[in-house]
Amino acid sequence: MSKLSSRLIKETARRLGFSACGLAHPEPLPAWREAEWRRFLLEGRHAEMNYLEKHLEKRLNPCLLLDGARTMVCVALNYAHSLASLRDETPDENEENEWKLARYAYGDDYHDVMKQKLRLFLHELGLEEGAEARVFADTAPIDEKFWAMRAGLGAIGRNTQLILPQAGSYFFLGEMLLTAEADAYDDTAAHAAAKNVPLALCGNCRACIEACPTKALDGKGGMDAGRCLSYLTIEHRGALPPGTGFAMKDCFYGCDRCAEACPWNRCFAQETNCPELMPRPALTAMQREDWMKLSRADYPRLFRKSAVKRAKFEGIRRNIDALTEENSR
Repeated sequence: MSKLSSRLIKETARRLGFSACGLAHPEPLPAWREAEWRRFLLEGRHAEMNYLEKHLEKRLNPCLLLDGARTMVCVALNYAHSLASLRDETPDENEENEWKLARYAYGDDYHDVMKQKLRLFLHELGLEEGAEARVFADTAPIDEKFWAMRAGLGAIGRNTQLILPQAGSYFFLGEMLLTAEADAYDDTAAHAAAKNVPLALCGNCRACIEACPTKALDGKGGMDAGRCLSYLTIEHRGALPPGTGFAMKDCFYGCDRCAEACPWNRCFAQETNCPELMPRPALTAMQREDWMKLSRADYPRLFRKSAVKRAKFEGIRRNIDALTEENSR
């Protein structure tokens, strides 16, 4: 079989609306990254996300996800929008803001959008999903931030997100694992061996650390998920820890605080041109009083084909009640 053209792959990615694309050789994770994963799980910093413990061997070696895998194609899809300020603007802490969702949650479910785009990508390359290719959109045990970094898209920051140079971190990541070989790759010996690569774009900046209201970030590119508002308001089941309503401030689903503080986002973030990821009018029309009255009947109307359904109605209602209680004090 002839080798795939890396130039054609990247040109196709741009034509399909991806902001970045890179190629890497799939192989077991380097020892330092494996050690980070094992320590993260051993220390229980994944909280109740027990699915992270499952299929760990595949997470540590993507070759186990597809027999004969020779190429990992990594892409980034911009989801930023201007519903809230994208650029360098300091909010008034005393201003009473409208309640909101995390930025990524206003459009269609990114899992579906990304998979649809990746399957079209395969078709454009003349490949078929199955024995010769697999696509991933945060739906399989794959270390997507590491592989995006290895493929040259950017570097993992202190906020644990992948930061793209001159672009920021408001991106969904996707991968295609292929049995075909490419004629050129973006991973290098430096990417493979250097332990300091993850924080290469952060320098001495600690803006995200200072911005995190629950001190979930450890400053080394890691985090305690059990403290993170995104985890608590989406993944966590049951009652919220005391003080969560105060920490949420005005965002009852997810949290963008560490991303909003990042200079790469404040200086370079651009609005998405992907129609499916643009804010839904029904959501942008919702005001504080509307959210307070959110009913079970409202939920499917607002969040059909939305990633927000992950938290279920009970979780969203719990979060809103926590904000309501905090605001009544």
